Amino acid sequence: MNPPGRRLGWPVLVGLGLAAASLLLAFLLAQLKLRANQGQPMPVLGQVADFALTNQLGQEVTLATLRGHPWVADVIFTRCAGPCLKMSRQMMELQQALPASSQARLVTLTTDPEYDTPQILKIYSQRFQADTNRWMFLTGPKPAVQAVIRDSLKLTAVEKGPQDRDTPVDLFIHSTIFVLVDKKGQVRGVYETTGEGVDPSQVHQQLLVGLRRLERER
Repeated sequence: MNPPGRRLGWPVLVGLGLAAASLLLAFLLAQLKLRANQGQPMPVLGQVADFALTNQLGQEVTLATLRGHPWVADVIFTRCAGPCLKMSRQMMELQQALPASSQARLVTLTTDPEYDTPQILKIYSQRFQADTNRWMFLTGPKPAVQAVIRDSLKLTAVEKGPQDRDTPVDLFIHSTIFVLVDKKGQVRGVYETTGEGVDPSQVHQQLLVGLRRLERER
């Protein structure tokens, strides 16, 4: 007769085996779903209108500058005491993960163009080791910047009145979303970067996959 301790071990082993099988099945189903989704074209959600803004080096950047490159856009302002630093760190990690051969670009627009001059944006960009050949920080006349943020990228950027500010630098309510744009300037994806239930590593991976897919498109 087997010892009692040995008999009690079998249900545990069987349970562990079933759990492992379930995890494997879930993984395989997720892979199949991912492959199926990758076989379908990413939807076109909108078109970015032509614009002319200025980067952190004082150079003009237009929609034509980005043509032929898939790109990821977000909005921040350098005096931000909220999520902006976190978003910029996420963008930095995305930059670091892109292979040297990638044609992808990263575009950060300021919601505070009257303060965020090219020089201010240059200093801010250096905090995140921005490669100026790949990651551009854009400013310009306030109406022109707002047109790109609100009308083309469909992001929120609302200035708070003095009476609504909790601190002197609590200046804007703005989206914490990364927007994925293709080589033709078409919006192809939106990804929330903060908030409850958001896994930054998953967002990071989704953006990398999306950029690779858009790079393969003609």
